[in-house]
Amino acid sequence: MQATDRTLFQRIVAIAALEARPLTEALGLSRSQLDRLAARHLPVLSVPSAPDDGPGPDALEEPDLREYLLECRAGRGEEEEWLAAIVARRSLLANHLWQDLGLADRSQLTTLFQRHFPELARRNRADMKWKKFFYRQLCQREGIPVCKAPNCQVCADAALCFGPETGEPLVALAALSRLERDCRIRNNTSVSG
Repeated sequence: MQATDRTLFQRIVAIAALEARPLTEALGLSRSQLDRLAARHLPVLSVPSAPDDGPGPDALEEPDLREYLLECRAGRGEEEEWLAAIVARRSLLANHLWQDLGLADRSQLTTLFQRHFPELARRNRADMKWKKFFYRQLCQREGIPVCKAPNCQVCADAALCFGPETGEPLVALAALSRLERDCRIRNNTSVSG
């Protein structure tokens, strides 16, 4: 087990735990998968059980994305199965994928893919934004044309696909939000007290 994986899973679980849904559903993992992940990488984590504590329903493209990711894996074990499920589920969220995985920046996401899904990293040699890259790959596999231009160099939307992915890490934004909420509560208490 690598310390890198431990840190990776700590960040992913931390950001998913902020959501108002079961952790299994936020991560796309079964309860037994989450228990094994926690035992191996987060031994101090106690995951509360809940009725019907499964991964929840898949979105239409989730099984295909999981399968695609697994085709590109390095073969380092069960972690890649967990990561395929997690990445497929977290790809459905609205932010940049690195943010929705609780990472500090996009370079950490690229490192994750280079380590656990090296073929995927090689295929994205033009450094397309990861969500766009996934869906482009899935559409190409199905023979569905997704691009309005014959190639990216002449496409008017190239900046949307290849531009920088800037922003704050969501964990930092969540901490700031909690701090602001706590300050409001304290201020309201001191004003009324």
